[in-house]
Formats: sequence, C-alpha cells, structure tokens
Amino acid sequence: MEKLPLSLLLQVALLLLILYRFFGRYHGHKSRKLPPGPYQYPIVGNTFQLRGILHSALSKLSKTFGPLMSIKVLNRTMIIVSSPKVAKELFQKYDHVYTSKLVPDSVRAFDHHKFSVIWLPANSKWRNLRKLCKEQLFSSERLNASQGLRQEKVQQLSAFTTIVNVVSNTFFSADFGHYESNSSQDLKEIISAALGIIAKPNLSDYFLVLRAIDPQGIRRQIKFYFRKLLQIFDEIISQRLKEREKSLAYRRRNDLLEVLLDLTQLRKTEWSIEDAKHLLLDLFIAAFDTTTSTVEWAMAELLRNPEKMEKAKTEIREVIGHRKLIQESDISALPYLLAIVKETFRLYPPVSIMSRHYEADIEIDQYIVPKNAVVLVNLWAIGRDSSVWSNPDSFVPERFLDSEIDVKGHHFELLPFSTGRRICVGMPLAERMLHLILASLIHNFDWKLEDGMKPEGVDMSEKLGITMQKAVHLKAIPIKATM
Repeated sequence: MEKLPLSLLLQVALLLLILYRFFGRYHGHKSRKLPPGPYQYPIVGNTFQLRGILHSALSKLSKTFGPLMSIKVLNRTMIIVSSPKVAKELFQKYDHVYTSKLVPDSVRAFDHHKFSVIWLPANSKWRNLRKLCKEQLFSSERLNASQGLRQEKVQQLSAFTTIVNVVSNTFFSADFGHYESNSSQDLKEIISAALGIIAKPNLSDYFLVLRAIDPQGIRRQIKFYFRKLLQIFDEIISQRLKEREKSLAYRRRNDLLEVLLDLTQLRKTEWSIEDAKHLLLDLFIAAFDTTTSTVEWAMAELLRNPEKMEKAKTEIREVIGHRKLIQESDISALPYLLAIVKETFRLYPPVSIMSRHYEADIEIDQYIVPKNAVVLVNLWAIGRDSSVWSNPDSFVPERFLDSEIDVKGHHFELLPFSTGRRICVGMPLAERMLHLILASLIHNFDWKLEDGMKPEGVDMSEKLGITMQKAVHLKAIPIKATM
C-alpha cells in the first residue's frame, strides 16, 4: 500500500483538530446553556420590557421564566436571581470568584471609584478600607463610645431632622439639620437626587466609546452633587485640623472623623485626606439614605396599620416605663420593634437589587453564567416570594417573632445589607441608628395623617433610585405623647 504524503496527513490532522474544537465547543455550549429568559430582540434585547421600576419588571418576568433567568439589555447579558435558594448557591459557591463590580460611569466623577469602598475591586486598598471600617470605625467599642452623640440628638426629636443630626453627629459631632429651617430636607434632596442620577440608565455604561463625551450628561450632573457634599466635608475637615493643630486644650471627639484624621497622621504614606473625604462620601450617603428611607417606610406601614403602631407603643412603654429617653441598650428587649424593622427590610430593602460581576464563567443550577455578565439579585422579589413567605405583600411583623432569621447575611431570605465579602461595612451603625430613631419616634409622639387622610389612603408607591424610596413622601403630624 502506497504511503500517504506527509503534507496530506498534516492537512487531515488539522481538519480533525478543527472539527473536534468546533463540535466540542458546540457540545459544551449546549450542555452548559444560559438560563431561560424572554426572547431577545436584535440590538435592543429586552430593554423595552424593563420599563418602570426595575425590580418590579424583573419580578414579573421571573414569574414566567423562573428564579434564574437571562436577559439582554442592549449589548450586555444579564442573569437575574429571584429566589433565596439560587441566591444561596451563588453566594456560597462563588463569593471567592467575585472580585469587582461593574463601575457605573457616573461614579467616576472626581475619580471617586478609585477611592470607594463600594466600587473598588477586591485589591489591597479595598481590603485595607474594609479592615479600617470594621476595626476602627464600626467596632462595638467605637460605636459604644459615640453612643452619647446619637443619644443627645434623639432627645431633640423633630422627625427627619433628627435623622440628619444623628448621622451627622456620629460622623462629625455637628448638626447638618436645623430645626427651624429646611436644611435637613435640602440635604435629603441632594443625596436623593445624586442617587437618582446614578440609577438612571446610561449609554456610557453599555458603549464604552461614549464615555469621553458623556452623551446624557449624567457624569456632569453627578459631579454637581458630589462637589456640594465634598465641599461640606472639606470645610468640616479644615476646621477640625485647625482646632487640632492650634489648641493645646483640644478636646477629642468620639466621632468617625477623629479616627480618620488620626490615621492621616499615623499612616501618611498609605492614607490621605483625599482618602478620608471619599470614604466619608460613601459612608455618609449610605448611612443617611438607608436610615431616612427605612424609617419612612416603617412609619408609613405603622400609620397604615394603627393596631401595629399601638402594639409597638405598648411594648416600649412596658420595657422603659414612663422614662422619655430610649437608650441603645434598651433595643434588645424590644422584640416587636426588632420584628418591625425586619419586616420593613423584607418589603422595602434599602437596595432592591444587588449586582455582581464575575471575571470567569460560573455554573448555577446547571446553567452557565458567562464571564463579564452582570448578575442581578432581586432582593425585592425574594422578600415577596410566596413560596417563602405567607401573605408576602402584607406588613406582618409578627412573622419574625418566633423566627431565627436575622439581617446579618446568613439567611438568604433577608439580605438588606448584602452578604459575603461585600457585606455592608456600616451595618453595625445602621442597625443601632434605625432601631433607636424608630423607637423614639414611636414612643415620644402620637401620630396622625395630614388632611384627615385615612390609613388606607397612604401612598406606598416607589420611585427610581439606587435605594428604594417612596415616590410621595409621608406627611404625618407628630403630637407630643403624654407620658
């Protein structure tokens, strides 16, 4: 038998290799397919099916396509998680793979993403920032030391002005809200506007070539609000530094700014005033917005359900008697109050959708999640999942009275502060502030709705934003309670 030419053998071998690669890849793709989802239209994908409030639109689609779903928005693949079971698999199996977030172009204003504990990738700077927050800013020892600052402001109760000043005193030992003016509402509007802009769909996030021209002006708009807040921080920091440098009788504060300025002196090579300002921007916005929105949702539900308001008042009165001032140490003895906050988080999570970005392919429930896809975990849908919660759309704090579910990231039915390596660093402070402020508002005031409105008339609609906010602010009249 005549031998085949070497060149022909090489050509056959090359052809076999190409066929093997092609069919191997095809077979692999078929066996590791994307999760189910709606038909994706050319160019736009599913963009026009996501009108209105995003978490509601995604929840509606997931009822058809299941708790793990794939969609496409313009040129970007998105994987949607809408059940605690799938969320648990995602977070427990792949938390170590999750290293970064896709940074919205808007938060690149003033290079904020290069300093931000929220947006930095999981590098050494990010780890150092989280360590600083955990060990220096939000440790039990530090929060106990600053308790007096929060306590003093709660005594001056004036609804949302109190929230502004509880937050600002914890950070700066200073009042940002004044009881005779609209300054607290102004600050709320600045932060609300900034978060609303960040939440807007931005073409620059889908087509990187457009970032240089910022076609919708979103980065320019966010710069306006970031500049306002950074200027406030600049003035406070400058004044504090002058006091520290010039006064021999300087009295140290127990606030977060004092800790950050200590670090700028001790670690000059790795920590700067610029670092401090951007960390304050992250933490102050998060603390202020989470606290105001959650307290507002909780009060709205209590005013819609007066029997639950009365139950909370009775519990507080039985625990602290006729004492006017509630202390942080009282909170653990108020299980119904704790249940009210959990139920508020279930129905109105501060961040309704968590985003994740994986730099390698991962597999969930036998489906492929391709690298660089955006994974969105719909906390709003998980909190209203009828297979997990009875009467999921009703405000029923009692469901948590005999439940071990907490908000610390261990129970995937309730993740208001996220979970894993990216869990909210400010959670210890947020929990203290929320419970203290809400308990004080319930205990010290009787409340009635404006203009004779009936409880069922309270508007509970939401508006677009990074955090979950009421579209129509609650309008209620506080009447000083008789002790």
